[in-house]
Amino acid sequence: MARADSAPGRIAAQNRRARFDYFIEDTLEAGIVLAGTEVKSLRSGRASINESYAGEQNGELFLFNAYIPEYQLAGQFFQHEVRRPRKLLVRSRQLGRLFASIQREGMTLVPLSIYFNDRGLAKVELGIAKGKKKGDKRETEKARDWQRDKARLMRAKG
Repeated sequence: MARADSAPGRIAAQNRRARFDYFIEDTLEAGIVLAGTEVKSLRSGRASINESYAGEQNGELFLFNAYIPEYQLAGQFFQHEVRRPRKLLVRSRQLGRLFASIQREGMTLVPLSIYFNDRGLAKVELGIAKGKKKGDKRETEKARDWQRDKARLMRAKG
């Protein structure tokens, strides 16, 4: 019998603001190295990646500033640090391409979501992003509003 919290493709944390603040040019999936209590805490769905980012440290890719709360049912000696840097697992070919892309001006790696795949492994969806300016954000909002109004008009007429 499968539990509801281990359903395939279950999203543990999502950065909803990322697509508003950045132009996402490309996405990729990366594995993440977690402690046991971190996995349990992610399954409860209280993690936050809103202020987090991915970057290079000692030639490896890490996720910085991601908040995964302590797992309350674990003892106090087995707890993890809530905002520690977590290593991301990508192929070496992808790693070189990522490092080259973030060296370009204005490009950054933004985590879009943390989820569990169909095998139950925690994965991070990363986006290679370029920051939006204030006018770009207004333009995006205007286009979204127009699409919503257009859908309402089409629904009303037909």
